[in-house]
Amino acid sequence: MNKNQERQDLINKTLWSACDTFRGAFDSSEYKNYILVFLFVKYLSDIWEDTYDAYKKEYGDDEALIQRKMRRERFVLPENCTFKYIHEHRNDSDIGEKIDKILSKIEDQNLAKLEGVFRNISFNSEKLGQTKDRNRRLKEIINDFNNPILDFRPSVLGKVEDILGNAYMYLIEKFASGAGKKGGEFYTPHEVSILLAKLVSPKKGNRICDPTCGSGSLLTTVAEEVKDNKGAASRDFALYGQESNGDTWALCKMNMFLHGMDSAHIEWGDTINNPQLLEANSLMKFDIVVANPPFSLDKWGADTAEADRFKRFLRGVPPKSKGDYAFILHMIETTLPTGRVGVIVPHGVLFRGSSEGKIRKQLIDENLLEAVIGLPSNLFFGTGIPAAILIFNKAKKNTDVLFIDASKDYLDGKNQNKLRVQDIEKIVSSYKAFETTDKYSFRAKIEDIKENEYNLNIPRYVDTFEEEEPVDIAKVQEEIDELEKELIEVRKEMKAYLKEMDL
Repeated sequence: MNKNQERQDLINKTLWSACDTFRGAFDSSEYKNYILVFLFVKYLSDIWEDTYDAYKKEYGDDEALIQRKMRRERFVLPENCTFKYIHEHRNDSDIGEKIDKILSKIEDQNLAKLEGVFRNISFNSEKLGQTKDRNRRLKEIINDFNNPILDFRPSVLGKVEDILGNAYMYLIEKFASGAGKKGGEFYTPHEVSILLAKLVSPKKGNRICDPTCGSGSLLTTVAEEVKDNKGAASRDFALYGQESNGDTWALCKMNMFLHGMDSAHIEWGDTINNPQLLEANSLMKFDIVVANPPFSLDKWGADTAEADRFKRFLRGVPPKSKGDYAFILHMIETTLPTGRVGVIVPHGVLFRGSSEGKIRKQLIDENLLEAVIGLPSNLFFGTGIPAAILIFNKAKKNTDVLFIDASKDYLDGKNQNKLRVQDIEKIVSSYKAFETTDKYSFRAKIEDIKENEYNLNIPRYVDTFEEEEPVDIAKVQEEIDELEKELIEVRKEMKAYLKEMDL
């Protein structure tokens, strides 16, 4: 293990230990916001103070010049709005109120990038307990973050965005794994995000969107897959996202900032009923659209779908109780003619009939569907059911569809299964090769799909049946005879024991 990984692991461990302050007092789905906001404020403070020290070293006592330089940084912290100030006042009886005022000032000073990020959290809330318990918990968490291990200054940590971005994602995954179904609403396991990122293969200059972006884990992972002409990581992309949950939207905004992607356009609102990513009063178009939408969402807005002014449901209106195709249709309508869509769906999307069957047929007849990839079960937080990835390509070069059954390749975990590096590589290689592989993939002609009445259930195309070895009847009979002999002996012994006991 290299030093960078050791440092990352130590920071992750220290941050997770800091959560002990809140464990038992209330659920992780609640206290995660306090931990992640504290991490964010500590990051801003350390960057700010490190930048000031660097200017001080360069310009000496010319404070006016230093302050002009500081005001031009990517964010500005008002006076007495640093973690250092919070730590100095950790024993104050109104510390919760002080922290709330500091967050408000930080937001007001950086409205272009941080507007609304702290609006749904209060460190002076009774959620943290009555005044005495609240002050004790706040003092403990402040001391936890004052740990030298959590020194996020670039002069100490180096490329801080990489390490802090990883730490943030680590915490979000830990919170998701402990929050049951609720945790799964805002997090896509990192290995699945990596797989989807490699499948959609974003390029330099791409507009990338996740219309159900949650805390931003999938969106940042896809962005990190963008490479320059020499194969090195590139920041030549534009990120867009929308999230309906206010708390999770705030987490996503902070996540983008910690990854150094604070130019991302992350909107708050219901993507289906109130899309916010618009241009000239029409849906904005993207090169890459990815999502892990809520599975089979009921009450998604079917009643108003036919009157949709953006014409997203001309292929059909999905059923009221299952919104899977509502998200798929939205994603396809927001993709450029040369663009690609990658979406995670429950298997029912592949074969359910009625209106969903009609929509599926239309998408296939338009030659938009490129690949159907079956994933192992129990990969996602909050549900053990297996999922699939659908790849839509508006610039397909043939009319075939590739089916991949990757359901058997994974690391068997105690609570959660995981895709391994080799599993991801196998799927991506098979997708790029676009060929039939015995018991793993099948390149289907449109005639094959029509023959199956547009049912995309993977076992109809990929035969994974393994013939059992022939049974040696004679050998089995010998084993049965031997067992019967042993049983006779055991019964004799039992009879003798019972006789000795006068039973």
